Parts: sequence; structure tokens; C-alpha cells
Amino acid sequence: MKTKTSTLKYVLAVASSAGLLATTPAIAEGPMATDDAGTLVPGGMKVEAVVSRDDKTRGSEIGFGYSPFEKVEIGLIFARESDRSDDPSTNINGTGFGIKWVPIQNDTGWSLGVSLGYGRAKVDVRAADNKFTEKEYALAGLATYRFVSGQVLHMNVGGARVKAEGESDTVGTWGIGYEFPLMERLQLTVEAFGAEHARPDKAIGLRYEVFDGFKVSGAVGRGNDRSFGQLGVAWEF
Repeated sequence: MKTKTSTLKYVLAVASSAGLLATTPAIAEGPMATDDAGTLVPGGMKVEAVVSRDDKTRGSEIGFGYSPFEKVEIGLIFARESDRSDDPSTNINGTGFGIKWVPIQNDTGWSLGVSLGYGRAKVDVRAADNKFTEKEYALAGLATYRFVSGQVLHMNVGGARVKAEGESDTVGTWGIGYEFPLMERLQLTVEAFGAEHARPDKAIGLRYEVFDGFKVSGAVGRGNDRSFGQLGVAWEF
């Protein structure tokens, strides 16, 4: 059974390693965790659903994106996770809000921007009969380089602050990802990402555009002595 203190350390450790408890929407294009320096067209919207596995944790989320005006995108996410390493499992229900501003956007060459996110999660550690609320604030600088060949490089550098049970922890975060076009509608994605005091997580995935605006994706990865993966669908309109 976890004590209150050890539970807090556990939650902060999970948040600091790369999942961030899935409460702050990075507005990244699936299956990547590394965000891109790009936004929807003004007035554009998107809906995304994801199921995930991270070691013994199972999760699902649905997210919504909208561009109220040029070079700005906002996102809202609802997520649920169940950590089955505990018996009974620890359940986490979260909501998050994010905004991305990318003032420099180019079809080729560099695009540069910044993202800000806020997440709130209700944590139910049933094994310790302990319930509490966790809050997270995240800030990241975004850079994307688009090659004439269609390949794309993404880089993120930022930080996240997690608060729970009267204590807090702040960590630096980073990510680097690459997209390779395999066919007209199929892309291979590779990336490494992580946080301060943790080893990198590495993932490889595929994204396929079934028809204009509708994409399916999946990725698998490994890092910090665990494996993880996800499947998702996204519709932009």
C-alpha cells in the first residue's frame, strides 16, 4: 500500500518521465508526442481519439482543436488512465487546455512558435484509499524545418510544473522528431523525447491519410525500462 508521500512521488515521477499524465494537450499530430510548429487554417477544426498503453497503464483520450484566427490553435482534451500495477488499480481522470501560437510558418524551411498548456486531473489511489487533484502547467518552444523532399524535422524545448497534495515539482522537457514520406499518403515517424532526470523515450510510428483530412496512426516505443504504444484517428475539417 502506498503512503500519501510515496504516492505523490510516484505521480510526480510519472508526470516527469514523459507521459505528463495526459492532461495537457500538446496539439501534436498523432502518433507523435513531439509537437510541430504549425496550426490549423483559420476556422479549421479537428477531432482526435487515442487509445494507449504505457507499461501496465492503459489510457484513452479524446481531443478537440480549433483555429480562431491565423497562426493560433487552441485545444481541449479529456483523458482517462488506469494504472494496473496497483491492486486495485489507480485511476486518473483529466482535462486539459492548450494554446499554440506560431507566428513564423513556412511551407519549406523554418517555422517557429510556442505552446502553453494547463491540465487538471483527479487521482484515485484506491490501494491507499487516497484521492487528490493534480495540476500541471507546461510551456514549450516549437521549431519545425520542412525540406523540399517532404521530410520534416520537429524540435521542442520547454518545462512543466506539476502540483499535487501541497507539493510541486518542475522539470525541463524536450523532444525531437522526424517524418519520412513513404508513399503519397503514408508517413513514417521517429522521435525521442523526455524530461529532466529521466532517460529518453524513443518511438517509431506510421501515419496514413485515408482521405483528405482523415488520418489513422499508430506508434510503439520503449524507454525507462518500459514499453508503450498507441493507436489513434484524427479528422481535420
